[in-house]
Amino acid sequence: MAPSAASRRERPAKPALSREWIVAETIGIMRDVGLEKATMRRVAQALDTGPASLYVYVANTAELHSAVLDELLGTLLGALPDAAPSESSAGEWQSRLEALLRGYAGILFEHPGLARSALLLRPTGPNAVLLYDRMLGLLLEGDVAVDRAAWGVDLLLQYVTGIAAEHSTPQADGTPTDSAAGMSELAKALHGADPEAAPHLAAHVDAVLSGEPEQRLTWALRALIAGIAATPTPVTGEA
Repeated sequence: MAPSAASRRERPAKPALSREWIVAETIGIMRDVGLEKATMRRVAQALDTGPASLYVYVANTAELHSAVLDELLGTLLGALPDAAPSESSAGEWQSRLEALLRGYAGILFEHPGLARSALLLRPTGPNAVLLYDRMLGLLLEGDVAVDRAAWGVDLLLQYVTGIAAEHSTPQADGTPTDSAAGMSELAKALHGADPEAAPHLAAHVDAVLSGEPEQRLTWALRALIAGIAATPTPVTGEA
C-alpha cells in the first residue's frame, strides 16, 4: 500500500516573510542574473509566495531596488573607517572622503541598474542617511564652511551616481551599454574633428582622451571637493 501524502500539519513551516528576507533574496538574484531581472514576481517565486505578499513590505520594484542599495551601503559603511578621526587619520579627511565615494561608486558600477534606480528614486534608507552624515562630517573635519559642505554632499553624490548611471544605461534593445565601445566611438569622433571648425579640440585631442577611468574619477572628486571648499553659496536673492 502506497504511503499517504503528508498532511499540511506535518509539513515544515516556511519562515515568516520579512522585508529583510525579501531584500536578501533580491540581492542574490541580482548577483546571479542582474538587477533588471530581480522583479517582484521573480523574487516572490524564489520565496515560494505570491507577488501580492511582497507588497505588504515594499510598495513597488523601485522601492525594492532602493532597499537593495541601502543594504549594500550598510556593508560599505561597516567596512570603512568611521568618520571620526583617530590619531592616525587626523588630517586625512579628504582621502577618507574619496575612499567613501569610490566605495559608493564601486557598488553602482558592480551592479548596473542601481545607479539608474538611485537617480529615479533618491536613496532615503537608514544607511543612505548615514552615508550623507559621514560625508558631511568629513567635509566639516576639513574646515569646509557648513553651508558649502551641506550643498557639497549632494553635489558629490549626484556626480558619482550620474557617472555610474551613464555607464550602465541600456541600449535600445535592453542590453547594457558597452562603455569601452562607447569610448572608442567617442575617440574616433573627436580624432576626426575638423581642425578649422574645432581648432582647440584638434590640437589637444590626446589630452582630452587621456587618463584611465580611475584616474579621471580621482581627479574629478578632488576638483569637486576643492571647488566646494572654495566656492561660497549665493546670498539670498542672488542668482
